Amino acid sequence: MTTYKDYYRVLGVNRDATQKDIKRAYRKLARQYHPDVNPGDKQAEERFKEINEAYEVLSDEEKRRQYDQLGAQYQQWQRMGGQGNVPWEDLMRQASGGSVHYEFDGAESFFDILNSFFGGGLGGRTGQSRARGTAQGAMMKGRDIEQEITISLEEAYHGTRREFNRAGRRLSVNIPPGARTGTRVRVSGKGEAGYNGGPPGDLYLVVNVQEHPAFKRDGDDLLVELPVDLYTAVLGGEVEVPTLAGKVRLKIPPGTQSGQKFRLAGRGMPRLGASREHGDLYVRILVQVPRSLTREEQELFERLAAMRSS
Repeated sequence: MTTYKDYYRVLGVNRDATQKDIKRAYRKLARQYHPDVNPGDKQAEERFKEINEAYEVLSDEEKRRQYDQLGAQYQQWQRMGGQGNVPWEDLMRQASGGSVHYEFDGAESFFDILNSFFGGGLGGRTGQSRARGTAQGAMMKGRDIEQEITISLEEAYHGTRREFNRAGRRLSVNIPPGARTGTRVRVSGKGEAGYNGGPPGDLYLVVNVQEHPAFKRDGDDLLVELPVDLYTAVLGGEVEVPTLAGKVRLKIPPGTQSGQKFRLAGRGMPRLGASREHGDLYVRILVQVPRSLTREEQELFERLAAMRSS
């Protein structure tokens, strides 16, 4: 009999945890037990698989509902071909050949329930073997796998590629322009192998975009702070602005204030799925006051101050 796995305990969250709580707990544990962080550690590898298994169920609202409903019988239900929103009653109806509603409290195994429908014909060790044969005969899709990857903001802007070893084969995956933290890139058929001839699961790469020292990201928009000398801010002029695609020129008017923002349309991040469209880049001006004035420069500022106050 399959041992009951408490997925909430595996992730260390309460049963009423929100999806945000579940994702946060998963990311923390996945980083801690990832095979790349624990090379050759079989216990860490098994823990990592267990964490992924728990997250696969609890992060999916429908799977979580079935898990909460079936409790200790969830694994048996999966082995009988349970997928998505296939209700337990339908499996019982198929076993009995008629309309039935069966309720249980987790005390009976799935094989006990099957046994009751066949009038004891599945009783004993032989009967349980037959029941297990029925369960194991179901063709099932392999389990999906999630793996977190970290990319730079520049890579998120231009798009990038990551390579992995999966089942002894080299796998190359494109990360599209505009990816942001939380973006999931699906690689079809690269998850765990299917059961009893079923198709393999999928691999999902969960993107984490590193913070950039100069650019701050807000959705598809970017913000950059630009130091400007006092004279250009007072008199106006052109300044160079860095962007993720290279430098551009920005004309600022006379009397520009420190903290004032200018918008460069279409100079932000590509929109995911529409890389020809971009967000905007906002430039915040930081006026720099000159230091170490010469005697002559100080006198000129004093004369200017006197003129402004008169």
